[in-house]
Amino acid sequence: MKENTFKAALQRKAPQIGLWVGTAQAYTTEICASAGYDWLLIDGEHAPTNPMLVLSQLQAMAAYPEVAPVVRPAWNDPVLFKQLLDIGAQNFLVPMIQSAAEARAAVQALRYPPAGTRGVGAVLARAAQWGGIENYAHLANDQMCLLCQVETVQGLQALDDILQVEGVDGVFIGPADLAASMGHLDNPGHPEVMQAIEQAIERIVAAGKAPGILQTHVDTAHHYLALGALFVAVGIDTLLLKNGAEQLLSQFKADRQVTGPKPGQAY
Repeated sequence: MKENTFKAALQRKAPQIGLWVGTAQAYTTEICASAGYDWLLIDGEHAPTNPMLVLSQLQAMAAYPEVAPVVRPAWNDPVLFKQLLDIGAQNFLVPMIQSAAEARAAVQALRYPPAGTRGVGAVLARAAQWGGIENYAHLANDQMCLLCQVETVQGLQALDDILQVEGVDGVFIGPADLAASMGHLDNPGHPEVMQAIEQAIERIVAAGKAPGILQTHVDTAHHYLALGALFVAVGIDTLLLKNGAEQLLSQFKADRQVTGPKPGQAY
């Protein structure tokens, strides 16, 4: 059983720079993996994906072992987790965690009994090399990495309790949904939102857990890294493709304008 190097990097406080992958296609995921990021987020919440498409992306990334796949399921659903675990996902970014109870439910879903409730089926699982990894069920729990996504006012209010849950490795602050929850829809760069994010990162660091965020504005991303954020996604594949196409077209059509991200802008 190989060590989860992404989890190990977070434990030794080594910043990990990542890229969001939302195209739900193995080919583009492999292109992104070849670029050399520390991790790629395979998005199952807002991307048109399913376990088979996630599997194809994990297989494509297997040729780049230095790049860690992080999978975001659509919801905190133990049935979906079971499928994602068995196809080989080890790093989970779980959306909309708003209480310690929800965080504990995610922890348990990622672990075999008695520590959790994960179903046993190693001979059917790519993760266990179809029964080829000796003692897989006894070794797997320690290699799972749970990142809880806190992105509402309610989640921020419960943050300290979430941080106390054993098995939570890190907390990701979702700027866009947090801004909406705070009454600033489509404005994650609002001073109130950015202040809340900064305070949350400080609380996560103080608790000894890994803070994370998605931030496409370069200077703001560096700012959050300086505050102690340890896993930071600095771009999104769909946005890079769209912006690149528009930037090229603007060289030939004067009426085409391309603007970059503003401070605090997640997307």
